[in-house]
Amino acid sequence: MVLVLYNCKNSKGLQTGYLVNNEIGNLSHEALLDRVQKQTFKYFWDFAEPNSGMARERSQKDAFEGESLNIVTSGGSGFGIACLPIAVERRWITRTQALHHLQKILGFLERAETYHGAFSHWYFGDTAQTRHFSDLDDGGDIVETAFLMQGLLINRQYFNGNNINEKDIRDRITKLWEAVEWDWYTRGEKAITWHWSPKHSFGINLKVSGWNEALVVYVLAAASPTHAIDRETYHNGWARNAQMKNDKSYYSHKLPLGEDYGGPLFLSHYSFIGLNPKGLKDQYVDDYFKQNRNHSLINYEYCKDNPKGYKGYSDKCWGLTASDNHKGYSAHSPTNDLGIITPTAALSSYPYTPEASGKALRYFYNNLKEKLWGDYGFYDAFSEHHNWVSDGYIAIDQGPIIAMIENYRTGLLWTLFMQDEEVKKGLKKLGFSSPFL
Repeated sequence: MVLVLYNCKNSKGLQTGYLVNNEIGNLSHEALLDRVQKQTFKYFWDFAEPNSGMARERSQKDAFEGESLNIVTSGGSGFGIACLPIAVERRWITRTQALHHLQKILGFLERAETYHGAFSHWYFGDTAQTRHFSDLDDGGDIVETAFLMQGLLINRQYFNGNNINEKDIRDRITKLWEAVEWDWYTRGEKAITWHWSPKHSFGINLKVSGWNEALVVYVLAAASPTHAIDRETYHNGWARNAQMKNDKSYYSHKLPLGEDYGGPLFLSHYSFIGLNPKGLKDQYVDDYFKQNRNHSLINYEYCKDNPKGYKGYSDKCWGLTASDNHKGYSAHSPTNDLGIITPTAALSSYPYTPEASGKALRYFYNNLKEKLWGDYGFYDAFSEHHNWVSDGYIAIDQGPIIAMIENYRTGLLWTLFMQDEEVKKGLKKLGFSSPFL
């Protein structure tokens, strides 16, 4: 059977080639990775909020009392922004198109409400005004801000040309980066607090403490050239003076950090969009890649073992993380297993578990594609047990699929982020060592 590739462009210029092949299940591994990354990127390109260029929080039009299409996400946009260099390198878009898109996003961020330099979790795309995330969460979110800055710094490194446009992009990113008052969010204590708003102050009173998805918060806070934290804040606030350690074994895999069985898999994805865990170590872990790999393997082995007897779980169908489910939304994990498989869990673990992730990708695409595949890649989640498939997408689940598959294939985002001199200084300041420093 001959593969025929038709190259078309949509209204935004994205190459939208598709394959005509009665034996589509026989796509090579590389071709399938290409297709998944490219289709998923459309969420951040075709489906970007048109006024801001930012990523919409989710795709369901009727969510959030009908406001869904106007609600954009800071952290999810950060993941999408991080993927712009991938799109250019893989020739889905041109460098000029990526610059124009980034200029639109920067224009939005420059007029958005900020809170001691930090961005809100959500904004209205048409006004750049904060849209509350919860009753008390109507101001700055330092974790979402870190995910956004991670993506911006990757682009500051990538767009390194001497022309006016690329210099302007770098200068504008630097201004936003240097405005974030990471030290202010410590409240004068040796820990960073997650939220602050003019109305409720630090009312939520949630410390950013490990082990969870937020390691990059402390790395960037230490790296800041204007509002840096000290090393003690990392050890006391993030590591909780070693209380984040686990060191138990599950399915014969030792887990250095975190809750029992490792928790939802996004904990090993979000901070590592840019932060390269290979050989990264400090006094708590001798290799953060092993932490993330073992976390992923425990999740895989749990689904294969399937102690609750859910239909569909297997060595080919696995992956528990935060996502939609048949009753709402939850942070799924081995200790919170509701029978829901989320494609981003296995696919974003590609750098850690390429064989197991590859089996999941084949199963999702070859066996479930008719129900699970849509305009922006794999739908958010599904359950064969409950005979349910999500009817949409969520930005924070789609972005890591593109980014982490690329880190598995080429290490592009890891290379860009770890080349940033300020990031290097921040890591060294906190006591990290790495082959890439």
